[in-house]
Amino acid sequence: MHKSTSQPMPCPTAPYPKKIEINEVAPRDGLQIEARFVPTDDKIRWIDALSTTGLRRIEATSFTSPKAIPNLHDAADVVTGIQRRAGVDISVLVPNLKGTERALACQVDEINLVMSASDSHGLANLRMTPEQSLGQFAAIVEACQGSDVFINASLSTAFGCPFEGEVPETRVLALVEQLIALGIQGVTLCDTTGMANPAQVKRLCDAVLERWPKTPFTLHFHNTRGMGLANALAAWQAGISRFDASLGGLGGCPFAPGASGNVCTEDLVHMFAAMGVDTGVDLDALLDVAATLPTLIGHDVPGQVVKAGKSSRRYAMPER
Repeated sequence: MHKSTSQPMPCPTAPYPKKIEINEVAPRDGLQIEARFVPTDDKIRWIDALSTTGLRRIEATSFTSPKAIPNLHDAADVVTGIQRRAGVDISVLVPNLKGTERALACQVDEINLVMSASDSHGLANLRMTPEQSLGQFAAIVEACQGSDVFINASLSTAFGCPFEGEVPETRVLALVEQLIALGIQGVTLCDTTGMANPAQVKRLCDAVLERWPKTPFTLHFHNTRGMGLANALAAWQAGISRFDASLGGLGGCPFAPGASGNVCTEDLVHMFAAMGVDTGVDLDALLDVAATLPTLIGHDVPGQVVKAGKSSRRYAMPER
């Protein structure tokens, strides 16, 4: 067990958010590119353990084609098998209308649509341009009418495309505007291959919050070049209070060269907790779940805090 030995620093004053929400994406984003299939019962036990740690929402799986993502072919069994807990929303990624219908039948709390800000990544990942994705989203929004499901859209390559390079901020803002006009309730800005830097993150976050202050924006960072936590800090300083993260730093887009794992959940929670920011997450409980990952997936993981311990950890003086 990882026990606290000191009190966190007091939370910085406004305008920085005093409380943030963590969306755990490892069961979907983390497992989709693993070399081996994690059995359904193990997934269910893992998600059930995660749901006891104080995480606000968990992206449990993806209702996509089993041929496209074989590791997630058991999506319906996972969602219907997990224990639903009050205060923990279950989110799933859906790539199309068929996936949406399957997700709604499982009574999920949130569906997460996905599209790219760049044409080339959209064609590689979804076989659709951004404009084609938007056309499909209209039918999905209509299909969700009358349900209580929250509709979020993730905008991949919002900070750069591995094929095209820079994605103009004006392009990203125009796509966000179209998403909101369609009736999308929340938007996730994704640094799909870890190309973002803190200054860029701050600029884009400032821009979207100024234009759409009532829209819940989530930031999704990859740690491909070691800047995941720095970028999360920059987003928080802009006023962002919702973050995707993946336990152990698992994950990566199978259609984006060089896309290593997501920003690590326990490392992100540790950083904010040390700063006095309320994440709602029991870090000790989260670290206990993270410690089970190597056995679950069969290899070591990038997360640092589970290996080094929290910054409050103290050691005995060496003997002379």
